Amino acid sequence: MDSVDATMERLRAQCLSRGTSGIQGLARFFRRLDRDGSRSLDARELRRGLAELGLVLDKAEAEGVCRRWDRDGSGTLDLEEFLQALRPPMSQARKAVISAAFAKLDRSGDGVVTVDDLRGVYSGHAHPKVRSGEWTEEEALHCFLDTFDASNKDGQVTLAEFQDYYSGLSASVDTDEEFVAMMTSVWRL
Repeated sequence: MDSVDATMERLRAQCLSRGTSGIQGLARFFRRLDRDGSRSLDARELRRGLAELGLVLDKAEAEGVCRRWDRDGSGTLDLEEFLQALRPPMSQARKAVISAAFAKLDRSGDGVVTVDDLRGVYSGHAHPKVRSGEWTEEEALHCFLDTFDASNKDGQVTLAEFQDYYSGLSASVDTDEEFVAMMTSVWRL
C-alpha cells in the first residue's frame, strides 16, 4: 500500500468513527474551506483543514493526496473525486439498493431529490413537532431532506450525497443481505 492509500485509509477510519455523518461532515467542512468556490483545495488548505479535524499530514502526504485527485493539473485536489474515493467501498448489491431508494425518492427523474419529490413518498404528518403544532408538514419534509443534503443545505439531494449518507451506515452493517433487507424495509422497495 503506498503512502497516499495509507493516508486515505486513516482519513476514512476517522470519518467512519463519526458514524453516518462522518463523510457528510467532512464534505461540508471541505466546502467551507473552499473559500473561492473552485471545488478544489491545494495541499496547504488540505493540511490546515485536516489538522483542525485532528488528522495531521506532513507536506509530502498532503501533496500526494492532491496529486492523486488533481483532474486538471492545477496542483489542487478535486473535492468531489476525493470524497467519492473516501467513501468506503460498497458491493454492487449495496450500491444497487441505495440507487433504487434514491430513484424512488426522485419522482421527477431529474437526478436530484427535492421537497416536491418527497411529497407523496414521505409523510411528515406523524413527526412529533408536526403533531404538536410546532412545525408544519412542509418543515418536516425540509428537515428530512436536510438529513441527506450534505453540500450547502440547498434543498436538493444528489445521488452522491445520498450515497455519502449511506456509506457510513453501510460500513456498520456486516453483510450485504442485512443491508439490503434494511434498505428494502425502510424504503419499501
